[in-house]
Amino acid sequence: MARFLRPGIRSFVTSQLRMSSDQLGELGKGAGKGGGAMGKRQAAEEELYFKRKEKEQLAALRQHHEEEIDHHKKEIERLQRDIDRHKGKIRKLKHDD
Repeated sequence: MARFLRPGIRSFVTSQLRMSSDQLGELGKGAGKGGGAMGKRQAAEEELYFKRKEKEQLAALRQHHEEEIDHHKKEIERLQRDIDRHKGKIRKLKHDD
């Protein structure tokens, strides 16, 4: 499960950094290399990359939770069968008395 949390934490930190970078000015407006239209384009591509990555991570986390739920449901059903089996044994013991 840890492998699903680490990317989520990384994504959270990245989004927090992106939000705090808004306080510094608009993305892609830097002076020198990367400034201007090319910088804006690269910043937009980075934003899309991180949004896609976060979407993939959320989908993987949802899938993991669905699998966990299915596993626990099956475990509950197995334990219920065991309970019923033991109750049957108790009934049989009472009947044999």
